[in-house]
Amino acid sequence: MPTTRQVRFVLKPFVFAACAAPLVYIALRIAGIGPSLGPNPVEVLQDEFGEWALRMLLATLAITPLRVALGKPWPLRFRRMLGLFAFTYAALHFANYLVLDQQFDWPIIVEDILDRPFITVGFTALLILLPLAVTSTQGWQRRLGARWGRLHRVVYVAAILACWHFWWQVKKDITEPAIYAAILGVLLGIRVWRELKKGPGRPTAGGETMAQDSH
Repeated sequence: MPTTRQVRFVLKPFVFAACAAPLVYIALRIAGIGPSLGPNPVEVLQDEFGEWALRMLLATLAITPLRVALGKPWPLRFRRMLGLFAFTYAALHFANYLVLDQQFDWPIIVEDILDRPFITVGFTALLILLPLAVTSTQGWQRRLGARWGRLHRVVYVAAILACWHFWWQVKKDITEPAIYAAILGVLLGIRVWRELKKGPGRPTAGGETMAQDSH
């Protein structure tokens, strides 16, 4: 088991660098360094930010099964970081749509959100992640008390909607969204199995994302 010092000064910087690496790589491509973004860079950026948001969200949800498998609490130290990176990539995904794709054409944006189901679902997932990001600190956890855990369980809904958004967005080959959906199904299935194994009257797990990284 890594020591607190190793987690803080070795593993956390490594995980942070790994999470930030896709963003740095995308920034370099925008600057003309590395592979070209192709003839439709706005669409490429949209897809890149969206997929990384989903990957980070699934990585966040994988922390609890990892902790259970290892029988050690130290993986929880990375949950807040992964959750906040998931929100960051999701926010960039929406910002790319808002600024580069639609260029702040608010009537079109509102119409898209209301009338195009895959955008409605994706926007709803982002709105769910927003309060989780805001309340990710230990200060908010203390203020909300038991309500904090109930609030952060809605991350499951956000993850389901994110997979749904990706699935609907893909027009032909659904292989990739199906893989993400299968991973999410396994992660949620593990939680259901654990709750059933606990039986009635046993305490349930707390919030799943963007906090509890100091245990």
